Amino acid sequence: MKRTWTLLIIILFTASFIHAQSTAREIETLLETNAVTYAQAARFVLEASPAAAAFEKEEAFRYAQERDWLPKEVAAEDQARLDGISKMILESFGIGGGIMYTLTKSPHYAYRELVYMNIIQGRVTGSMPLSGERLILITGRMLSLREDTDGDMHE
Repeated sequence: MKRTWTLLIIILFTASFIHAQSTAREIETLLETNAVTYAQAARFVLEASPAAAAFEKEEAFRYAQERDWLPKEVAAEDQARLDGISKMILESFGIGGGIMYTLTKSPHYAYRELVYMNIIQGRVTGSMPLSGERLILITGRMLSLREDTDGDMHE
């Protein structure tokens, strides 16, 4: 029995260590990327959000696409735009959005909502390619907002 518990603890420790290493590698890759793909963005955002469990990039992209959180015409390896990922961010974090977003569910108004909320900051436009660094900053701000409001965001 003692051997079983020891083996189980070793397996759990190894699994958490490997996960931490892969997460660190993923963040390092994102930081070095000037324009992330929709698959990369979906993987990173969904991993951070309460909406879904861990996915591979293509699975995360399909998950978001099936829920209509991404523009219909994009492919997994297309360069992600700020407005293109904004809807996925709002929906995966459970944010209702403003009147125009609620009525249209358009990526443009999702982007505008994130700008209004100061989640997307700086001199940017919705049509800009999304860098890995900006994706990490936006996701971090969403996590911070979620923590500050304890889940009661714009509902």
